[in-house]
Amino acid sequence: MSRTWIQTAESVTAGHADKICDLLADAVLDAILTQDRYARVSCEVMVTTGMVIVTGQITTKCYIDITAIVRQTIKDVGYNDPETGFDHNSCAVVVMLGEQSCDVSLGVDRKGAGDQGVCVGYATNEGASLPIETHYMPVPTFLANGLALKLTKVRRAGKLPYLYPDGKVQVSVRYKDHKPVGLSHVVVSAHHHAGADLAKLRRDVKRLVVGPALEPTGLLGEDTEILINPVGAFSEGGPRADAGLTGRKITVDCYGPSCGHGGSAFSGKDPTKPDRSGSYGARWAAKNVVAAGLADRCAVEIAYVIGHARPLSVSVDTFGTGKLSDDRLTAVLQQEFDFSPAGIIEDLDLRRPIYTPTAVYGHFGRPDPDFTWEGLTRVDALRKHLKPRRKGGK
Repeated sequence: MSRTWIQTAESVTAGHADKICDLLADAVLDAILTQDRYARVSCEVMVTTGMVIVTGQITTKCYIDITAIVRQTIKDVGYNDPETGFDHNSCAVVVMLGEQSCDVSLGVDRKGAGDQGVCVGYATNEGASLPIETHYMPVPTFLANGLALKLTKVRRAGKLPYLYPDGKVQVSVRYKDHKPVGLSHVVVSAHHHAGADLAKLRRDVKRLVVGPALEPTGLLGEDTEILINPVGAFSEGGPRADAGLTGRKITVDCYGPSCGHGGSAFSGKDPTKPDRSGSYGARWAAKNVVAAGLADRCAVEIAYVIGHARPLSVSVDTFGTGKLSDDRLTAVLQQEFDFSPAGIIEDLDLRRPIYTPTAVYGHFGRPDPDFTWEGLTRVDALRKHLKPRRKGGK
């Protein structure tokens, strides 16, 4: 029986209060990893009107100027003028850091997980029929991240000089029989100068942001309802309008509503934390499963125990699309992948300062060579587990 439904995903720009915190936490992490590959970092950030608070647990042999990193990152985001409501020069920066617990450190020293946690990776080929490459991501999430990135690029290029750094988007995709067939709604809320002409803003954003980002998909139609700044003015944004915290956009960071989430955030954490390395490893495995043709959709769930080198459990769900049973595929993945945090760190080369770019526009589905978890490096190994077809057989 034919079935139709709509699924919606959101994304936010780097100027969003929560995303600034993720960026700052990962900027601190990268600065430390640049000098100390084996540092232990769990950095948390809060922002509010005129203030940034950096806290957490960090154990390292190096010294970095955290205040300078914070100010430079905020400047790079675009908050470099008091008129935006948040300014890199005038904001207060409070740094309150401790060292990693000796108990946790002992477990990590033994190549165990730096925390307990459940990690989920997901991949789907639902976008295969589209004229664009969706990198085995859910289409709504992939398009929402692309739309938010386009809004940022247009602002940074100076094409819409009245725009400020904050922004939020939503993309609603209409499905039929598990394939995307159109866009029902597109929502863009763009932060702007108090004196901006709202009617002009709406025309400009539709022409320079929505069209270029979504027309190549073939899903944008005459029946697509496009809502730009639907509440009206959005002249107060960023930390001036909302307090921000690391880890409050974890669904945006991952797969949107298409897949469950283990519940932990990534940004500010070095890869000994399975929240990060385990989630990257799970995505790597799921993507290779789908790319190898073993399933049309695949979710890989890995559970860890603090201090233990091996996962507590690994499980696979192919939602009835698998060429092998889920139990068999689980065994195959455990044979072809080392899901220990130490194994994932080594295989994906995660002790590098690569994390600041991950903090915005999604950790997955981006063809960046530093995003090693996106590599299709185990496809051939996985294909060998498909039973060969007998000559003359079906």
